[in-house]
Amino acid sequence: TTSTNRPKNLDLTTIELPLPGWTSILHRISGFALFFAVAFMLVALNASLESAESFAELKATFDNSFVKLITWLILSALGYHIVAGVKHLVMDYSGIGESLEGGYVGAIITLVGGAIVI
Repeated sequence: TTSTNRPKNLDLTTIELPLPGWTSILHRISGFALFFAVAFMLVALNASLESAESFAELKATFDNSFVKLITWLILSALGYHIVAGVKHLVMDYSGIGESLEGGYVGAIITLVGGAIVI
């Protein structure tokens, strides 16, 4: 049986997430971005190892501002993802940060740590 008294809010733009929710979503987004960035990084690695000429071409490619931006975004996603992942490991294996207040403090530490790494 389904309760008809349940509130339904299908408009995701009206939901106010707490800070730990935002850090969790950013962790998922950074992981998703890194999944696709692996292809970019593997192509660059392959080009750097193929020959001296392809390495020189890759080096010239990295002089482009757009490529530098993409590289910075990939490294930023990696840095944030590592910081958030370490926070999750600490929470899972030590139990620190499982309360509401601890989750909020952990979210602040994650954002500050991610900003420092980036």
